[in-house]
Amino acid sequence: MFVVCHMLTSLDGKIDGAFFGAAETAPALHAYGELRGYYNCPATLYGTTTMLGGYADGLAPSLEQGEAVSAREDYVNAAGLDVGNFIVSVDPLGTLGFHSHCIEKKGRPAAHVIEALTAQASPAYLAYLRRLGISYVFAGDKLLNCALLLQKLQSLFDIGRLLVAGGGTVNWSFAQEGLIDELSVVVAPVADGGTESVSIFERAAFMPAHAPVAFSLHGAKALDGNALWLRYVRK
Repeated sequence: MFVVCHMLTSLDGKIDGAFFGAAETAPALHAYGELRGYYNCPATLYGTTTMLGGYADGLAPSLEQGEAVSAREDYVNAAGLDVGNFIVSVDPLGTLGFHSHCIEKKGRPAAHVIEALTAQASPAYLAYLRRLGISYVFAGDKLLNCALLLQKLQSLFDIGRLLVAGGGTVNWSFAQEGLIDELSVVVAPVADGGTESVSIFERAAFMPAHAPVAFSLHGAKALDGNALWLRYVRK
């Protein structure tokens, strides 16, 4: 499977924060959206925080334990496969809420949701996902096993190209396992100096320490509005 991590950043390497609201960021933001099409990936993967920020419907409601699904088996909604586009939602604990098995964002085609879970997801949450027709796969016991997740996405959903789009923790999870084939960074000509903003790659406290990950420069291109598109490949 081909995996590209495609991100929009500020000059100070942040992927969220006040710089998003600056007028000078607009051309870079537009280019970032256009370049998603360049990679032609049928599936986009987001971490839990990113899903909460603009894709999920908040947290899941209180769930009745009596409707639980006990089997730790992957679930594929065959009707979802017909959609042809996917949002892979990394949700290790099984906490996100949805209203449908499809997410529709303005300017993008409808996408079937695939929840990437660990064994920590409750049986009641599995029943909740099934009621909505949301597909799910198990990839790890406590921490996400990214390599296993890629294998399942390819074998169960025939996904051959995946766009990883944040946040920083999930990006680093793939990077430290050597699973990012290309890193695509659109840099906006803006800095905000935020000290609490998230960077492209971030190692959470619960993640094991890992040596730095190196990439080789594949291309650099100036874009409209003083933005820059940088491409790196796995070294």
